[in-house]
This record gives sequence, C-alpha cells and structure tokens, in this order.
Amino acid sequence: MIHPLLAATEGVKNPGLWYPTILGILVVVSAVVLFCGSVYLLLATNLGAKLGFLVAAGALSGFMVLLSLLWLTTASPLNTLKGRVPSWKPVELLQSDLSKSSIPVVAGITDKTAQVTPTEATNIKAAVDAAVVVPKATNGEAAPPATKYAKFQDTTEYLVPQTYEVGGGGRSKVELGGDFPWVHVSFHKPKYAVATICPVLAQEVPFGDPIPAAKCDPDQPVTHIVLERDLGSLRIPPLVVFLASSILFGLSLLGLHWRERDLEDAKAAAEAAAADADADADAAEKSPAKRQPEPEPANA
Repeated sequence: MIHPLLAATEGVKNPGLWYPTILGILVVVSAVVLFCGSVYLLLATNLGAKLGFLVAAGALSGFMVLLSLLWLTTASPLNTLKGRVPSWKPVELLQSDLSKSSIPVVAGITDKTAQVTPTEATNIKAAVDAAVVVPKATNGEAAPPATKYAKFQDTTEYLVPQTYEVGGGGRSKVELGGDFPWVHVSFHKPKYAVATICPVLAQEVPFGDPIPAAKCDPDQPVTHIVLERDLGSLRIPPLVVFLASSILFGLSLLGLHWRERDLEDAKAAAEAAAADADADADAAEKSPAKRQPEPEPANA
C-alpha cells in the first residue's frame, strides 16, 4: 500500500498535509509494525507472549545500542541521527575600530598575532558571505530571510583583507576547579572571528585588457563583522539514543533474569513439595498405627 503512494506522490510540486507529513508518519508506523511486529509474532508463537516480548525487546534495544555507538564514534555521521553542525554565527557589526566592540577579547585585538591562516580565512569568508549578502530565490522557491547584517547584493562587491580569531579553549582551573573542556560546550570559552570588510573599488577596464585584481575603495568606510563559533550539537542525538537504548536493554535483560529466577524458584518449590509428599508417604507406611492387624487363625 505504501509503495503505490510513494510512486504517486513522487515529484509533487506543492506538498501539503498529506505529503509528506501524513505519508511520512504512515511509512514510519508501517515499517515499525512490519519489522518489529513480525519478529515478535514469530517469537510469541514459539516462546509465548511474555517471553517473546522480552526477547524481541532485548534484541531491538541491543541492536540500537550498537548502532548508536557507531553513530557516536563515526568521524562524519552522514545520513544518521545528528544535531547541529559547528558553524560561525554573526553577533556584531562594527562601523569603527575594534576597540569599540562590546566583547572584551575582540576589543583587545591590536596586532597581527590573531590573524588566521589562508585556509581558515576561506572558511570564515563563507560564513561572512552568508551573513552580509542578501539571499536570492533559487529554483522558483522563496528567498530565505536575510540577516540584519546583510547589505551587499553579491560577494564580488566587497573584499575581506584581514581575518582574526580570538578566544576558544577550555575554562581555566581557577574558574572551574579543573580543566575539562570536553565535558560540555558550556565549559568552553567562546571563540570569535573578526573579518574586516571593505567595498570594492570600481575600475574601468579598456576592452581587451586583462581584468585587474580587485582593490578596496579608499573612499568607502571599512566595517568589521564579529562571528561567534557555535560548537553545535552534532553527537547529542546519538548520545540520547544510546542512553535510552541502554536503559531499555538493561530492563529487558533484568526482566529475563527475573523470569528465570521465578522459574527456578517454582521448580525448587515443586521439587520440595514432591520430596515432602514422598517423605509423608514413607512415614505413613512405617507408622504402627496405620498397620492393618493380622487375621487370627481359624479354630481347628
């Protein structure tokens, strides 16, 4: 039933409540019922309803524990359950020098020691482009909302001659009583990137001459955009799945253990009752009061 629906709705241009919301719910519910329900039905017919449920729940939760461990240890968990990827978020736009910044570490940039490598500058440039360029509609879809820092129509209208990075790392031992930056993102110091933006100088190029390199317009004001590093939550969902699956797996094993103990106790009680019954029967046979009197011989 689901396959014809998927084929019928493929390439729908105007998705609505039915596609993909209700259809997606039906696909997930059908997959869970068919996969888990068929296994449970097979186990229930052979082991019984309760024992079959415990075995099926233990196998499924154990499989999810292994799968979530793979998600946690994979270098790049693509096409898996994951959270936000790390990215740069714009937080401030300065029309003057960096000393006017409200962020102390940014206001303290006074030399070139904080400048980044060309590779890292390229990565920051991509975040700057997303922040200061007005987005355009693509493929007939509505354009995404522009940020409050967007003031250019294209990436060729400005240059980023200087890029800085400051901050980052774990909290100091004085602040936390120990340096554990890997525990949680809240234990990290904020990391900031500062990109200097200057409008491009308009140059007239005679026909046939090579296009000169872009230069900053000295008559236009230079601005600085400050970006904060968002460490994201890439592995938080796999961690939650791992913890939940571990709890369910432990409960399933505990239920199987309790059932085995109950069967052992019932078997021991039955054996004890049988032994008591045999002992009572032997005692009854050996008791004098229970013996039948011997018949007297007949008179000659």
